[in-house]
Amino acid sequence: MKITDILNNGKYSLSFEVFPPKTDTNFEVVKNATFEIAKLLPSYMSVTYGAGGGTSKFTLDIAKSIQEKYAVPTLAHLTCVSSTKDDVKEKIELMKKLGIENVLALRGDLTEELIKSGRDNCDYKYAVDLIKDIKDSKADFCIGGACYPEVHPESKNRVEDIKHLKEKVDAGCEFLTTQMVFDNDLLYNFIYKIREAGIEVPIVVGIMPITTKNTVKRALELSHSFLPKKFITLVDKFGDDESAIKQAGIIYATEQIVDLYANGIQNVHVYSMNKPDVARKIQENLSDILGK
Repeated sequence: MKITDILNNGKYSLSFEVFPPKTDTNFEVVKNATFEIAKLLPSYMSVTYGAGGGTSKFTLDIAKSIQEKYAVPTLAHLTCVSSTKDDVKEKIELMKKLGIENVLALRGDLTEELIKSGRDNCDYKYAVDLIKDIKDSKADFCIGGACYPEVHPESKNRVEDIKHLKEKVDAGCEFLTTQMVFDNDLLYNFIYKIREAGIEVPIVVGIMPITTKNTVKRALELSHSFLPKKFITLVDKFGDDESAIKQAGIIYATEQIVDLYANGIQNVHVYSMNKPDVARKIQENLSDILGK
């Protein structure tokens, strides 16, 4: 099933992101965790693609297994900054062969080596170039992209950021998933501005439940997100109590999602960090709203 069919069906969607193992040695552990999340039968699941493509060989295997075993639609991440055009062509053909219908087209994180080289010898510099190649391949994929409600860290300003986002949509991106958001008001302002700029594709809002104090640091490194006072107070109060911060983080994420649904945002994507218990609790908290 195409992700856009899910996003446009008029119902609330709740999806989860999982990530593949970094090595063969913990493949089964990670795969079992993703299967536990799949058992919840979310709207769909996305499977990430490691920095520099380091875990790419596991991404499609897990995505295919989730679809076959649980009939949950999957969204396979594909990054391009460390890839050649031949690499991308090969991945596209493999996805077609495995029955993957949805791809999240991303530039990918820059390694230190790429930063030092200036990417002068890279076949790909931006996600829009990958989107164009996927469209040119004539593969029947539903293509998604990423967006940054608080401006991409490498953009000069919001105007430039939205301009580049519009280029991705014009190139064939059919829906956008936001970086993790902790302040819904910032998200609503962002959506107003991109709609004003003519970007009309569905927006999926990314929510990351903070369940440990260390997760806060990791979240900031990944997204540079603004943390509202309410959230900071929560972490300061409960951060040193493992059980308390986990419960508080799940409640905070749930309240965010309820607010999003109540304000007309129908599609939410939870960065589950491969934690089935967290995914399960959030879904249970929303069961009547989701009709599950």
